[in-house]
Amino acid sequence: MPGRRDTPPPRTGNTEIEVLRGFLDYLRTSVAAKVEGAPEPQVREAAVPSGTNLLGLLNHLTEVERSTFLGASVRNWKATFRAAETDTVAEVVARYRETVAQANAVLDNCPDPGAPLSHRGAPSVRWALTHMIEETGRHAGHADIIRELIDGRTGR
Repeated sequence: MPGRRDTPPPRTGNTEIEVLRGFLDYLRTSVAAKVEGAPEPQVREAAVPSGTNLLGLLNHLTEVERSTFLGASVRNWKATFRAAETDTVAEVVARYRETVAQANAVLDNCPDPGAPLSHRGAPSVRWALTHMIEETGRHAGHADIIRELIDGRTGR
């Protein structure tokens, strides 16, 4: 297969938080790698009838991270599946990685998985991490397929 790069699942620590954060970071790295270096204009083009595109997936995940861990309000979730026309691939990837770093800084101060996150109305750390693993994993799978359709690149 052309361009196959596989990374095995993480070997994390023994605590619940270490395992959850380890798997989330693994998926975050994987999905960012799927978008990084993807060619224009294919990175913006709908690969399926729903309109899903590679750059939009990462833009959406950035907003989900902001909402879940940083307490940002999102008024139109559907709109998050599109990056701005002026955004470059590098900018969208950098924005995602910066948001992940901010989310991790919040998580660094939350050692109890049953405690709520620090923003108003926040779910427990456990729920937030589990939700983000599910959300990121689902969209990483979409990104795998879309990237393979674009240029044949496969792997995690």
